[in-house]
Amino acid sequence: MIEDKNQERTPLSSLGEFALIEHLTKNFKLQHKSTIKGIGDDAAVLDFKGKKVVVTNDLLVEGVHFDLSYMPLKHLGYKSVIVNLSDVYAMNAIPTQITVSIAVSNRFPLEALEELYAGIETAANIYNIDVVGGDTTSSTTGLLISVTAVGEVNENDVVYRSGAKPNDLLVVSGDLGGAYLGLQVLEREKEVFKVNPNSQPDLEPYTYIIERQLKPEARKDIVKLLGDLGVKPTSMIDISDGLSSEVIHICTQSKVGCDLYENKIPLDPTVIAACEEFNIDSTTVALSGGEDYELLFTIAQDDYPKIKANPNLTVIGYIKEETEGVHLITRGDSRIPLKAQGWKNFND
Repeated sequence: MIEDKNQERTPLSSLGEFALIEHLTKNFKLQHKSTIKGIGDDAAVLDFKGKKVVVTNDLLVEGVHFDLSYMPLKHLGYKSVIVNLSDVYAMNAIPTQITVSIAVSNRFPLEALEELYAGIETAANIYNIDVVGGDTTSSTTGLLISVTAVGEVNENDVVYRSGAKPNDLLVVSGDLGGAYLGLQVLEREKEVFKVNPNSQPDLEPYTYIIERQLKPEARKDIVKLLGDLGVKPTSMIDISDGLSSEVIHICTQSKVGCDLYENKIPLDPTVIAACEEFNIDSTTVALSGGEDYELLFTIAQDDYPKIKANPNLTVIGYIKEETEGVHLITRGDSRIPLKAQGWKNFND
């Protein structure tokens, strides 16, 4: 916890903005030929030599997207990178550079930001990303992190949300619902801690789902896997807002309908057990939970033999004509119109 009074605390005012940026970014090394100039000038300079460039940005706000009472700053730095890389992979592209900007209040000492940037550096190393710029400023409302990710892709390989066709198969990577349930466990233990600060929670049974919340991974392996298998998705999106929202995004952008099969949605046994404990329906969690950062995509039926034996991929639905609508086919074989009930930033 950052409020530990015994640790060393260097006030940010002792450095100033430029010295702070230099201090936090001194360990970042450049790894891509496309990075001509990284940190240290008015702007980064990139050269992609004929490839298409994809750009995406995410803003994480304290109290809205994360709670520092249980989110370690190193994990937060890591996650802030991952949520952006996931969007790049969802374009069938390879991320190459990021910029990181933060707004921070004076309750954070230098050592706290060092932890944050250590997580950013870890993600950059694991995912082979160059950190090429950013900004720091003060905040009166806590911590804000804005990451912009840049990636490259051959013109013929880029995949949009809008390419799904009737008779395509709907496929998802990994399993769903874990991140939401991890959040429920953390929120529960936070409430227990408020009542009894001496209580030590036993989180061992929840390791998988807590990690899905605090330290998610982006599915760079799926982009490589599909390339190796010779499969180009017809459409693709990452699952940040819940499966139902993402299915509807693809259907809306592609002007198609879809049957999503409840009994095909992949769930980890830990997720099923936690759903029983919290008395929550596992399908609802998968449809609406969000923050799984798996890839949801469609493929032509001709490509099914190439993926059918892969344990990382599950066919969960079937693309239909737009007039058929978007439905969940329940285990009891009922057809229920699918609604987007995932994460909403602006609640009424």
